[in-house]
Amino acid sequence: MSSTIAQALIEKTKNFSIEETLAFLANEYQNKVVFSTSFGQEDQVITALIASKDLPIAIFTLDTGRLFQETYDVFHKTIKKYKIEIKTHFPEAASVEDLLNKKGPNSFYESVGNRKECCFIRKVAPLSKALNGNEIWITGLRAEQSENRNDLPFFEYDAHFNIIKFNPLLKWTLEEVQSYIEDNNVPQNALHKQGFVSIGCAPCTRAILPGEDIRAGRWWWESSHKECGLHQK
Repeated sequence: MSSTIAQALIEKTKNFSIEETLAFLANEYQNKVVFSTSFGQEDQVITALIASKDLPIAIFTLDTGRLFQETYDVFHKTIKKYKIEIKTHFPEAASVEDLLNKKGPNSFYESVGNRKECCFIRKVAPLSKALNGNEIWITGLRAEQSENRNDLPFFEYDAHFNIIKFNPLLKWTLEEVQSYIEDNNVPQNALHKQGFVSIGCAPCTRAILPGEDIRAGRWWWESSHKECGLHQK
């Protein structure tokens, strides 16, 4: 049924601009539309689009406890510039304490299983709580970020979280994202100027080298699909 809703939304909004689609969703699903930001370039574009139209879309972020200081800096600049609230969700303290007590602070380097356990505690579980009770989840996913995302639609049903996802920047290139940020003076993470493209937790993110895949800087020590569990693709 929810897949049918996603397809209907694709048809309904196929001739809408991103701003028009966001406004439509905010009106159609009042108080049930949320946007999750990690303050990357794509998310900053979406935040600017929401804030510029003063749309009633709740914005939230996940603070894993292992973020870069530069991420907190752009967080602060964003709420000051746009005069908006960005709700912060933390992992359960008891779960983090238990993980560190049993496996230490760097267990994620030891195996993919350990890394996914850390991601689940710090990101997936808090996200589940943040999405609970909502109907539309707006994301900053782009098709060119990963081979796994090439076939993503603008609207899709996420069975894991039981919610409709809207991917407004799906067809944008990185160059288009960067141009929007420059043209509209959108705050951005200082690490982007240092070769960091996809920015997550500090111990799990590095700058990429010329010619490397856009996701190469995430969990670089493993050969998995480079996903943390927030998005199945």
